[in-house]
Amino acid sequence: MRILVTGGAGYIGSHTVLVLLQSGYDVVVFDNLCNSSRKSIERVSSIVERQVNFVEGDIRNPEELGSVFSKYHIDAVIHFAGLKAVGESVQKPAEYYDVNVGGTAKLLLAMQKANVSRMVFSSSATVYGVEAPTPYVESLPRGSTSNPYATSKAMIEKMLEDQSIAHPDWSIALLRYFNPIGAHESGLIGEDPLGIPNNLMPFMAQVAVGRRDRLAVFGGDYPTPDGTCRRDYLHVMDLAEGHVKALESLYKSGCCAYNLGTGSPVSVLEMISAFESETGVKIPYKIAPRREGDLAEFWADPLKANQLLGWSAKRSLNQMMADTWRWQSQNPDGYN
Repeated sequence: MRILVTGGAGYIGSHTVLVLLQSGYDVVVFDNLCNSSRKSIERVSSIVERQVNFVEGDIRNPEELGSVFSKYHIDAVIHFAGLKAVGESVQKPAEYYDVNVGGTAKLLLAMQKANVSRMVFSSSATVYGVEAPTPYVESLPRGSTSNPYATSKAMIEKMLEDQSIAHPDWSIALLRYFNPIGAHESGLIGEDPLGIPNNLMPFMAQVAVGRRDRLAVFGGDYPTPDGTCRRDYLHVMDLAEGHVKALESLYKSGCCAYNLGTGSPVSVLEMISAFESETGVKIPYKIAPRREGDLAEFWADPLKANQLLGWSAKRSLNQMMADTWRWQSQNPDGYN
């Protein structure tokens, strides 16, 4: 079975490609490398000792997409390709809708033309919106999103639901995941954001390795036990395995959403403490003003994925910290 992985050279994509190959699938990676490195795929190949088919291309380009579907017999698509920085999306909404929404529409048309009707989509917990009660459950409606990135994910979900209604033979899994961190245990692949990291864990790791002076903790007065934001962090390898479980569920038609999270929120200060305890590296930090748009806390109810996909997050917070540090300490400048 051959899987097309769009955005497969990125952080989550490369780990998912690794798990797919280890599970016996053939893989074609399609990525324009705008926020990723081809070295990630080269390192995946070295870990599994198998060559990965790589095609450099943009999902907004029908000719490039068509060429991939013509050259390779594709059985299903795992769709990661897209822009993902919340803050940047506020500054560049047109670009985010063009790439994320417009690109997905082009991908659907290419799939239709090639008679490929199975997809796993990389969605986000942000589609629940700012008013959703915690824990988030899949039966909640999509809510009022607070930035163009989140809105683009919600729009794509609606597009895919409409596609499955119009074409009852299609099977689509919408994976709403929370806060992936960590790296493969080899230390060969991990998270390598361009520029200043937008997320807590890579920023913390860059402070630990000396690339940044200190961590800014945005807000110390939230209504949480220690005053800092709480999030549902899961290991990227657990998340990658969730994509393969979702792929295996695509034998039935329709469009179905699943939360991928641990169900246990962790605060920013608890994250710092866990990293210091596991690695022995001190993280200097300062409490900064709240960041606009941040919620005090949210986490997943992962029961549906456990019951219907047979998936659950297994790796501990300590393992997330150890694997993050192994990757960052062995690759202080990422893939550069």
